[in-house]
Amino acid sequence: MKTLIKDVYVLTMNNKKDVYKNGYVLLEDDQILAVGSMQDLTKEAAYDKIIEGGHAIAMPGMINSHTHIGMIPFRSLGDDSPDRLRRFLFPLEKACMTKELAYHSAKYAIAEMQLAGVTTFMDMYYFENELAVATDEMGSRALLGETVIDFETCDTTEAYGGLKVAEEFIPKWLNHKLITPAIAPHAPNTNSPEALLEVGRLSEKYNVPITMHLSEMDYEMQYFNEHYKTTPVEFLESIGFLKENSRLIAAHCIHLTDLDIELLEKFDVAVAHCIGANTKSAKGVARIHDMLAHNIRVGLGTDGPSSGNTLDLFTQMKLFANFHKTTLKDRGAFPAAEIVDLATMGGARALKLDDTVGSLEPGKKADLVLVETDSVNMFPLFDPYAVLVYSANASNVRDVFINGEAVVRNKQLIRYNLAALRDNLYSHMGDFSKTAKIYAAE
Repeated sequence: MKTLIKDVYVLTMNNKKDVYKNGYVLLEDDQILAVGSMQDLTKEAAYDKIIEGGHAIAMPGMINSHTHIGMIPFRSLGDDSPDRLRRFLFPLEKACMTKELAYHSAKYAIAEMQLAGVTTFMDMYYFENELAVATDEMGSRALLGETVIDFETCDTTEAYGGLKVAEEFIPKWLNHKLITPAIAPHAPNTNSPEALLEVGRLSEKYNVPITMHLSEMDYEMQYFNEHYKTTPVEFLESIGFLKENSRLIAAHCIHLTDLDIELLEKFDVAVAHCIGANTKSAKGVARIHDMLAHNIRVGLGTDGPSSGNTLDLFTQMKLFANFHKTTLKDRGAFPAAEIVDLATMGGARALKLDDTVGSLEPGKKADLVLVETDSVNMFPLFDPYAVLVYSANASNVRDVFINGEAVVRNKQLIRYNLAALRDNLYSHMGDFSKTAKIYAAE
């Protein structure tokens, strides 16, 4: 079926950054068939469906390169606690997280992302099989990584039990059209060298990605300095975990040395940059300018809904601009077009999906977003990139297509009712909420 989206301000985000101020996007089934200017559109061509763009901005679907979709119940809990991870997150996960709660959290999280124009995401959490079912039902594109960590968790009764879970989970979802299974060691300081090498073996066996928190925590940096006289990145290189043409997507990477950056470049490690979560937790601003200068693949991430609070990339783009310009003391650093690139093609490159998504080009999958320009915050529109970075927010997303299928139309979910998804999640949060209130009162 051919679908024509007409009269839109097209930001292709291709290598040339082609823009069509009055343009069109033509879809055929799950692919982009053509992109161009309205004046060049063949009037005699037959279309099965025509969508009036209304001068919306048409852009590639945004890519969230690091999140935890099972963690919606944690949002707004202990946000100002200095040690939220150990005081709230780990204990509550072990005591109260169930596969049903994770599943309903995932559906709600994906709904939030779809409504914000995020069409692809990379997840790290537990019960990834249930999260994959939720992702499939919601119709999003995703890389889903089962967590491996050195203690008993909500979905396994033994340390490093995530390895066994991953061994079952990965083959089950290998050939899905939208879902790529992955494996996710929590961090280098919460995994033994033996566990990390087993992660690498599974990644090679099934040719699947790895994602890991890396060089994020102060105590992580201190641990490796005291025990190995190295940084976490140097440690991973020393045990043979880093290999050429790496499958690793490293989240955060706040505390990198010059040598660390050289090692990431050497082993082609991608970085998921979560500026909102990093600055909210006062951990610092990662050296993205230096990473890009070393040709490191960088995408934007929200982190989980408890760490970054929102799951939209409009928030991340604006925070990225503000913090990096301030850190570099350069208002001209990272022009808006470069930031939009990080949210689209940057994420696609980071996840090694750039041959499939990330730009509006013939032959790529039809993952695209229409951002309306009628709202009060969207006028005037001198520079569409600047409007997206500095003015727009998730509420400006009008229509969203994933793999050629509309999942959001006129700012409403098509497959599901948002209120019903919220009610379903809330109905499974009873024990969690009671226990969370006890922890918060301590």
